[in-house]
Amino acid sequence: MSENHVRHYIEVFEHLTPSTLQQLEDGFAERAHFVDPFNDVRGRSSIRRVFEHMFASCEDPRFEVEECLGDDSLVYLRWLFGFGKATSRRRIQGVSRVQFTSDGLVSEHLDYWDPASQLYEKLPLLGQLLRALRNRLAAPQGGDRDSNTSFSVTSNRNPT
Repeated sequence: MSENHVRHYIEVFEHLTPSTLQQLEDGFAERAHFVDPFNDVRGRSSIRRVFEHMFASCEDPRFEVEECLGDDSLVYLRWLFGFGKATSRRRIQGVSRVQFTSDGLVSEHLDYWDPASQLYEKLPLLGQLLRALRNRLAAPQGGDRDSNTSFSVTSNRNPT
């Protein structure tokens, strides 16, 4: 196995169009596993349907791989996904963990990205609610505490 299949996979993603979906599908093992925040599917045809849906739902979707780390059997890809009109284009940043079989086919593609902060918070009503929730749950910043302040944790449990 060589790293050529990794470069090829990246090229397929960066030049993905409805007419190149067969090329994407051909790069997956028969029972490959694909996961993103909206989908958890197995099999080449199911994975293809995820991307067919992406093209049907998103205007001008494009992936740009910014960084690749790994070897010929396992890589992590840091990417930007853009979609929408040129005047109102949205961008999502994420990471994919991609595992390859010994013959260079993708056996597993797991996407990690935050739909709440990168997508849902941009929606009018839901976004306002999620931003308020995030602000409430976030650790306080600044204030009187020095960043070097130490603390201790005590247990009420009796040793046995």
